[in-house]
Amino acid sequence: MQQTIRIGTRDSKLALWQAHTVQQLLEAQGARTELVPVKSEGDLDLVTPLYAMGVQGVFTKTLDAYLLSNKIDIAVHSMKDVPTQLAQGIVQAAVLQRGSYRDILVPHPQKNDPQATGYIATGSVRRKAQWLNRYPGSRIDNLRGNVQTRLQKLQDSDWDGAIFAAAGLERIGLLPENAIDLDWMLPAPAQGAVMVVCREGAQELQALCHRFHDEETGICVQAERDFLKTLMGGCSTPISALAQIEAGQLVFRGNILSLEGKEKIEIEKQYPLDQIEGIGISLGRELLENGADRIVQTIRNFGA
Repeated sequence: MQQTIRIGTRDSKLALWQAHTVQQLLEAQGARTELVPVKSEGDLDLVTPLYAMGVQGVFTKTLDAYLLSNKIDIAVHSMKDVPTQLAQGIVQAAVLQRGSYRDILVPHPQKNDPQATGYIATGSVRRKAQWLNRYPGSRIDNLRGNVQTRLQKLQDSDWDGAIFAAAGLERIGLLPENAIDLDWMLPAPAQGAVMVVCREGAQELQALCHRFHDEETGICVQAERDFLKTLMGGCSTPISALAQIEAGQLVFRGNILSLEGKEKIEIEKQYPLDQIEGIGISLGRELLENGADRIVQTIRNFGA
């Protein structure tokens, strides 16, 4: 490609790390590139809890608008922030190899051993619900902002700890040594994955990006996002999913919880890789038939 590829990204340190990674992959193929940082609605409002903002794509729709108005050529996203239904006229160009999918608890600097009945901060309804399901005596505060802002808020607070995605802290070199791996907590669908999108019809650019598409990650996150879409979930619904390829099998774990974590419906199955077509959809339907539909309706009524 002869023209300079304009790479749209949020302007947080983590988002810029992701965009720089894509930039390097493109330039390794001889492409000329430039970064176009923008602020999303989710970056501008750091007070309102995500579940109360009332929109899907709160971190992506500004970049969607830039893409559709030809201000940028591609956009780079944390894939867990991308709605399961892409905006009309926008298509997936690549998914990078997944980083860590895990959630971690970062203790307050003066509180190295947060207790199960502690005072915890998170802006995620999924993390809140899973934490309260395991530790029902806890208090949960809302926590918003980019990674550095959230770490600073934790340091300035009286919380015992705050929950973060491990990948975000690892990628920008801010993972504390005393972070606690929450290996029991299922991640958000596509957590740890980076997605590149472009305009529909930009076939040459799409082909260029597809050269660094990671097939295994693509298969896993597709199953997770299909599961999420089937359960009609968004950032206001405590839905978790993790698909992994192990010894020629797709191992899938997923769950949905009530907002306060009192109810939990989960599923875990594995299938040969030649039998996984539409697997996220079928597992989502199975969960709905097993009572998830009641939880989804309760959450909808709560938000009405």
